[in-house]
Amino acid sequence: MSATTTDPRRDQPGRIMSGEMNEQPAVLRRILDQGAPKIREIAERIAARAPRFVLLTARGTSDNAALYAKYLLEVLLGKPCGLTSMSTTTAYGARQDLTDVLVITVSQSGGSPDLVASTEAARAAGAITLAVTNNADSPLAAVSEFHIDVLAGPEKALPATKTYTAELLALYLFVEGLRGGDGAHAKVLPDLAQQILDRRAEVKQLAGRYRFAERMVLTSRGYGYPTAKEAALKLMETSYIPALSYSGADLLHGPLAMVDNISPVIAIVTEGKGGQALQPVLERLRGRGADLVVIGSRAEVDRASAGFALPTEGVAEEVQPILEILPLQMLAYEVTIARGQDPDAPRALAKVTETR
Repeated sequence: MSATTTDPRRDQPGRIMSGEMNEQPAVLRRILDQGAPKIREIAERIAARAPRFVLLTARGTSDNAALYAKYLLEVLLGKPCGLTSMSTTTAYGARQDLTDVLVITVSQSGGSPDLVASTEAARAAGAITLAVTNNADSPLAAVSEFHIDVLAGPEKALPATKTYTAELLALYLFVEGLRGGDGAHAKVLPDLAQQILDRRAEVKQLAGRYRFAERMVLTSRGYGYPTAKEAALKLMETSYIPALSYSGADLLHGPLAMVDNISPVIAIVTEGKGGQALQPVLERLRGRGADLVVIGSRAEVDRASAGFALPTEGVAEEVQPILEILPLQMLAYEVTIARGQDPDAPRALAKVTETR
């Protein structure tokens, strides 16, 4: 195309988000091919220092990636973990004894002042600090002892897509490195991700159910719970539909009362123990006549009002979230387009959110 020729796609709503979603198989492959050796090296160096506890620090989409890491660290490593409250440091000036504590800060941009300040404070308090970002030249990377680059490439769309799955894979490989694993379960992900993204037409049809939705509920358990939270965030920031995410266990403790046969419920059913733990929740939802949509298990999709079956049979449960989020990213995109809005330009949002 010549410099004077107009690209007919330039003004197409959602063009940037769509393109970045489609990059994800290549990004996953890049991490496995180029990033894995560095991640393993960092993991081995940190493991040698035997941290006694792990704190995870993040905001927004990266907070959901951090929650995924919490499950990995607690289930695979048996390491106690917590999610930090940054305001205790940045607003209240609290000082903690973090000797021999590993503090992992996850951030796409690495630029938010509260993330930088809390990481600086953690390092001064004796913590081992690790930044996981998509920007090796960021302030966060500079103040951290260790840094993992998720190698997603420039992300221009406001809704984060490829950086989220890149963070998940990088964190999985890091935890695998901590326990001396080889990360072999991740090798199938790029090809399976491409298979899912090639099924855009199925998601577009599913999106027709939600064009006029006034509210959505998303639920899962175990490794699928961060997926429910991230999908709810994507739906809210692109389509502006209020989307509430709950652990299946928490849904039964009160919020189930708001479920009816009008508001859709999206359940992420992971193949494995998380999906098994969600079964009583699915039965209660069916009993209430919920408009239940399942993302995941083929058997559960066939029993739901609608859904999207994932190619996860034989795939380790701990890496399934990297695949689960893909149809939900596409769903947020397609619902937004169907509602006549532009997912590339969510109102009132900025790429780098500077909280303190």
